[in-house]
Amino acid sequence: MKTIYKFLLGGLAALLLASAVSAQTETSNCNLLVVTDRPDALYSVGEKVKFLITVKQDGAPVSSAELAFQLDKDGMPPVNRGTVRLENGAAAVEGSLSEPGFLTCRITFTNADQKVVAALAAAGVEPEKLTPSLPVPDDFDAFWAKQKALLRAVPMRPVLTRVASPKTGIECFDVQIPCHTGAPVSAYLARPGGAAPRSLPIILSVQGAGVHSSTLSVAANLAGSYNALTMDLNANGIPNGQPLAYYKELSKTGLKEYPFRGREDREQCYFLGMYLRLVRAIDFLTSQPEWDGKHLVVTGISQGGGQSIAAAGLDSRVTLICASVPALCDHSGKAVGRANGWPRLVPDVDGKPDPKILEEARYFDCVNFATRIKAEAVFSAGFIDTICAPSSVYTAFNALPGPKQITNQPLVGHSRSPQSEAAEAAAITRHLKP
Repeated sequence: MKTIYKFLLGGLAALLLASAVSAQTETSNCNLLVVTDRPDALYSVGEKVKFLITVKQDGAPVSSAELAFQLDKDGMPPVNRGTVRLENGAAAVEGSLSEPGFLTCRITFTNADQKVVAALAAAGVEPEKLTPSLPVPDDFDAFWAKQKALLRAVPMRPVLTRVASPKTGIECFDVQIPCHTGAPVSAYLARPGGAAPRSLPIILSVQGAGVHSSTLSVAANLAGSYNALTMDLNANGIPNGQPLAYYKELSKTGLKEYPFRGREDREQCYFLGMYLRLVRAIDFLTSQPEWDGKHLVVTGISQGGGQSIAAAGLDSRVTLICASVPALCDHSGKAVGRANGWPRLVPDVDGKPDPKILEEARYFDCVNFATRIKAEAVFSAGFIDTICAPSSVYTAFNALPGPKQITNQPLVGHSRSPQSEAAEAAAITRHLKP
């Protein structure tokens, strides 16, 4: 098994903008910054982590002030709260973890205008040793084999409608394909005009959370950049190309809080349909005469990152996944005192994970799909990501059995940095070489 670790050590100014580790108000021009004393923010279990704090007002260090701090395990107990005083604009807080995970330091400061400014930093504590919170269910593979059989019992019957291409030399189509779970595959397909049979790799782009159209430019640009057969897949199986008001209304009505629908029953869980649309999209793409029969890349951010993992876990034809700050990982994390990833599918009952939903969620946990993946994988993790906890991302990454690399982003939250974008682009280019 080949594992590569990459570290994001970019310029401080760019990191401040990208990751919101500083806070600023228009009236006071106050900047609060928290960083670890090591650029890579990696430590051993039990080792002291020092968080360095600086506060500037109008560009000058604040001479003296009191700040409140909280140390926690990626948002979970144990929690240590206290105060620390600035001296000439600087202070430090120390802490440690007795187990693998992420130690987060949250700082708040009330400035001269009585505005509360907040910032955070996090340290990875042997994150490569994080293990699954619960084992893969015994009937995990049987459940998904049954669901795929039900899907494939429905004739594919794709409907392709040509649409105007935003890129010269690229043909584009709206694609609709029925599925047995109700919502169809809804996507934009793109390919270089006049491509010969068996000449193109496949790149499937999958969406982050929300209610919106597939993005035609994504499919067209990928097709042009990589000379590929590409698809930008709608996560919710809804019509593409509608006015913005259509999607806004749907997010307030028919798809309001969609991630939590049916979570009490694995046969009704919303993510059942979403994951099966991945399989149907792959079945369609691999049936196209232009596919080279070798390369199949799935790429996405957040919910799309989670879908990338699920796609490769469900279909061995996937050869590379790019999962940026992936969601849908470690749904059962709270069962062992860890933060679970977006959408925090399992609620608490009397301070503990709901036992019924906890059991059902295991069938949609990308940590479990990761254990089945044969494809190469490229991940990124934001150490101060409060949406997709870095511990949940690393738990899925560690479960991957094949070649893999991860870009650590110590000062980045829920986003894909230029460095992680470059890592993914390089991996795709390398992977698609003849």
